[in-house]
Amino acid sequence: MTKILFSSMPTDQAEAFWSGAADAHGQTPEVHISQGDGVPCRHCLQNVAEGEPYLILAYRPFPQPQPYAETGPIFLHAEPCERYPETDRIPPMVLSKEPRLLKGYGENDRIVYGAGEIVASADVAAAAAKILTREDISYVHVRSALNNCFSCRVDRA
Repeated sequence: MTKILFSSMPTDQAEAFWSGAADAHGQTPEVHISQGDGVPCRHCLQNVAEGEPYLILAYRPFPQPQPYAETGPIFLHAEPCERYPETDRIPPMVLSKEPRLLKGYGENDRIVYGAGEIVASADVAAAAAKILTREDISYVHVRSALNNCFSCRVDRA
């Protein structure tokens, strides 16, 4: 089986938003206060605790705009948090919601047709590993199948 590695939003991108950078739509991220559940930070892959501030912003996890560079809403702690460690295990945040949408991308950062799949959260690792057996796939995004929000990225280890 293909060995895989899950990774969250890179710290340099999170730091830009914490420093006031505009989101993918050129807007200032919105600041909200967590009610205690359903607000998973894409940097530390933990829920923002009740009463803590968080950002809502449009996120494009691609190096540059292009037709396949999807943008979607995400949550991020408003204050710096530690990045979730890269791991071969499914992050608990991914397991906490059903179902998940997996999309395979080529080295040109474009969707590779036929490399997408909706799976149960528990099946994300096996499905991502299977997609990454294809030579034309460079990485996989894990997204919400209901809202298309970016959750994390999966690469070959």
